[in-house]
Amino acid sequence: MIGKRVVKERPVPLAEVLKVLEKEKKEGELEYGQRLTYDYTQKFARLNTTQAEELRSELLKLEKIREHQAVVLVDLMPKTKEDVELIFSKERTRLEEDEIKKILELINKYHK
Repeated sequence: MIGKRVVKERPVPLAEVLKVLEKEKKEGELEYGQRLTYDYTQKFARLNTTQAEELRSELLKLEKIREHQAVVLVDLMPKTKEDVELIFSKERTRLEEDEIKKILELINKYHK
């Protein structure tokens, strides 16, 4: 556990988690759960912190995208229309073709 109490709770991209854990690692040894999370984020964070925040902000400018959805899109970086539809399949949000296209255009700007 990084802290002793919850100060604020919000969804964050893997890149931000990695940044926090790297800071903690410099200050001392990570606990077991933190090490597992650190390993996971190193493997699967596709963007750096700045890029992840920029993309999240751009996605949030779209009308139907909520914060947790933007974070999932940043973390998964879908490449196809079907991938985006799958991400939103359990959401109440229904996206139109042009909205999916706009999401993919934004994400494609950040693909490595």
